[in-house]
Amino acid sequence: MTISLALAVATGAFVSPTDGHAQSSQVSAGTTAHAIDLAAGPLGQALNTLAQQTGIQVIFSGSLTEGKQASALRGSYTAADALRALLTGSGLTATARDAKTFTVTNGPGADVESGVLPAVTVNAGLDAITENTGAYTTGVTSTATKMNLSLRETPQSISVITRQRIDDQQINSMTEVLNQVPGITMSQDGLERYSISSRGSALDTYQLDGVTTTQQSQTRNMPSTLLDMALYDHVEVVRGATGLMTGAGEPSGVVNLVRKRPVKGFQAHAQAGIGSWDFYRAEADVSGSLNQAGNVRGRLVAATQKSNSFMDWYGLDKDILYGVIEADLTDTTLLRFGVDYQKYQTSGAPGVPLIFNNGVQTNFPRSVSSGARWNTENIETYNYAFGLEQKLPNDWLLKLAANYMDADRSAVSGAYRTSGGRSYIDQATGSAQMLHYRAGADQVQKGMDVTLQGPFDLLGRKHEFAAGLNYASYDNKHIGYDAGLSTVNFYTWNNELAMPVDTGAVAEIFNIATRQRGAFAATKFNLADEVKVFVGARVSDYDYDYFYESPPDNWVQRISMRERSQITPYAALVYDLTREQSLYASYTDIFKPQSAQDRTGQVLDPIVGKNYELGWKGEFYGGRLNGSAAIYRIDRDNVAELDTGYTVPGTTNNAYRAIKGARTEGIDLELTGEIARNWNVQTSFSRSTTKNAQGIRSLTYVPSNTFRLWTTYALSGEWNNLMLGGGINWNSDSSLYFSSYGATVHQESYAVVNLLARYRFTKQLVATLNVNNLFDKTYYAGMGGSYGHYGSPRNAVLTVRYDF
Repeated sequence: MTISLALAVATGAFVSPTDGHAQSSQVSAGTTAHAIDLAAGPLGQALNTLAQQTGIQVIFSGSLTEGKQASALRGSYTAADALRALLTGSGLTATARDAKTFTVTNGPGADVESGVLPAVTVNAGLDAITENTGAYTTGVTSTATKMNLSLRETPQSISVITRQRIDDQQINSMTEVLNQVPGITMSQDGLERYSISSRGSALDTYQLDGVTTTQQSQTRNMPSTLLDMALYDHVEVVRGATGLMTGAGEPSGVVNLVRKRPVKGFQAHAQAGIGSWDFYRAEADVSGSLNQAGNVRGRLVAATQKSNSFMDWYGLDKDILYGVIEADLTDTTLLRFGVDYQKYQTSGAPGVPLIFNNGVQTNFPRSVSSGARWNTENIETYNYAFGLEQKLPNDWLLKLAANYMDADRSAVSGAYRTSGGRSYIDQATGSAQMLHYRAGADQVQKGMDVTLQGPFDLLGRKHEFAAGLNYASYDNKHIGYDAGLSTVNFYTWNNELAMPVDTGAVAEIFNIATRQRGAFAATKFNLADEVKVFVGARVSDYDYDYFYESPPDNWVQRISMRERSQITPYAALVYDLTREQSLYASYTDIFKPQSAQDRTGQVLDPIVGKNYELGWKGEFYGGRLNGSAAIYRIDRDNVAELDTGYTVPGTTNNAYRAIKGARTEGIDLELTGEIARNWNVQTSFSRSTTKNAQGIRSLTYVPSNTFRLWTTYALSGEWNNLMLGGGINWNSDSSLYFSSYGATVHQESYAVVNLLARYRFTKQLVATLNVNNLFDKTYYAGMGGSYGHYGSPRNAVLTVRYDF
């Protein structure tokens, strides 16, 4: 099914829901009635569906319909009468721009007029906000270039997980979201710590409303995996190098989380969920105007979750609170300030040893976990966000966004000892080494982004320009207390381990400080109606300071790196085949300072990457369905590779060597959006392989091929209150080599099937049942170090939501 849909879109043979009307004679809105069948729901979604059912074009901003609900509308109506009925009581008015186009505005205006309404194949309405649209795609994105572009106009691979998709699948964490994105793979390294990869390298650049934050997995911080989706409208993921916007980084991509915004009309909901393994979750979200004029708006979101796990003694609890105020200081000035608080506590430790110390692969039950019952980790974060948008003459816009994040982490650990390439468990006796450890960290991040963008005229054509400054800093102060090693019988220990006596002896001090400053400029030249050229560049300064001290070993290590005036170019060409389809080519490079050391103790030079990409993109039904196909190549030099058998002098740290000529090649195919009335889909296939200069494949623990499919269909007629959905996540085989034993742990390819059923009892009350891993597939969700982390067995979650 997926292949045939993609081929149909690529060839332009796909028939939209209104194409049949377009081939018939013109329809008079005043005399000809249509069979209207609209369920109660968000007004924006209702207007888009009405446009499909009647063939009219309805143009509106998603911000106007935020928080507004439409009553069910069923029966025989003219298009004009149906539009009038949907807007009744909303405070909005539709004005006929011409015989086939209507614009929805706020306040009084010309009434909907009867007239000749020939059907069209475009319906407008999607913008940068996805909430209340019912869509699986977005109309505007700026993550790749800071210019407001559609997905088709963006000359890079980009995927969006919308609010509707998040609600449908009840994907509440960052890792659950990224598991749905094409080409993204991950390995769980312990507790809620994940190593996430894209296009052959670590995906470790995250943004909050376009402000870059730092992901650092060694001592944990918030942006990487723990963020809860209750706070966010949608997530945008650009794959490939993003140096123009982010400066230093891996050529893997960037994850941009867009926060929920306050709405003008009153909007509120409460929901509660219960699921397998004592899963309990409650969520509340309320928003609206704070004064009669509506120029001051607020929003408050709260969520709490308590859950155990299929693994013995492992659980996760979290509490989230988010508040934001938005004010129209003038007709052209918007101010926004928000604060969120997130607290996470894990107990126990997930995962099992992958291999015995004789090189034999293990086969533990999924219920086995590797941590003591008292093993805990706490992360508490306060995040402050500021935004200012100033509209300027001639459609120019000045934006300022800033973010301040303060996180405190503490951990008391007693868990199976692990390290890369080694095993600490005996197959015959079950004797296993357990590492006792306490740690604390204070982490502070600061970020700011200033952007000026707008159109300009040159040589009789209108072009677009964006320029900006950004700054990001990260300070991590970590202290650890090593309580030593103990030995247990892993077969019989039942996660019981004596809590170590607190000696107060410092085992290690680990501090990191990074600073990055940059300025960029980019221009989109519309050389012809069909030809667009993007050119841009960024200049970056980067500072990195690393300090490590191990008092018991009398060892101190300091690393400092300074990069000045590092230039990152960007270039792309987009050629429009039709109004709906285009071809593109893009190039950029990126640099990444690194702290890896070689066998002599020298720090490796920064990684330098060059990214080439060719692709096709299509947008249909006014952008509600988007398709893309891309091939890419990433050439990297100075990539750190384990120097087998060597350590850094004076330490037990593994030594690395720089690889010249490492290359990643692959393809991305994706189809996302509404393929027919009430039928949403997001499906993709990705292939990515990385080889060193000798042509030998590396990163074998990452699947080369991934397939993602998720689809929902809302029934009509007598069953119009029921929605059904389901999907498949498939990963190809993977393996992890243990050089100490000359052995390989191998995992076959696997597929996980998930299902959804949703029923609307009333206009306000909805219940959703999600069944995950329907066929109870046993598989490793990730392999890292000498750990394996099983994916969740079959489980179910029932969620009930009430909209006020």
